[in-house]
Amino acid sequence: MDWGLTRDIGTKALMAGAGALLLYWTISALKLVLSARGINPLIKQFFTQVASGQVDGAYLLTTKNYRSHVNRQQFIRFLAGLQLNKYRNLKSGRPRMEDKLIMLTVKLKSDGTEELPLDFTFVKVEEQWRVERITKLAAA
Repeated sequence: MDWGLTRDIGTKALMAGAGALLLYWTISALKLVLSARGINPLIKQFFTQVASGQVDGAYLLTTKNYRSHVNRQQFIRFLAGLQLNKYRNLKSGRPRMEDKLIMLTVKLKSDGTEELPLDFTFVKVEEQWRVERITKLAAA
């Protein structure tokens, strides 16, 4: 076989592979974005209710599974331990998808340099997103 022909075939195979990988990545990213619609408004509603003292409303944005493991008093103690009144800004990270769950790291930022990363896990319940788990992460 001629070296030039081999090189042309290799180049075309490499380009086809790169094109397939790009197509796969685009489809995966589009699927993630479309399936995560509604999560940012839920986060905003969650923190708005907590900030306005409507802890019961925020608690009801969680799943029945979450509420079966974390009672209302534990939820209130968890929120109190976070000292949320120190933080003013919220930055949402890139969602991650695993099975039918969407994980999202949310960083709360103070006026100073303090940052509080929280890992939220969401699940769809009857076409509505609900909080399945909230975990406080170590500050980066």
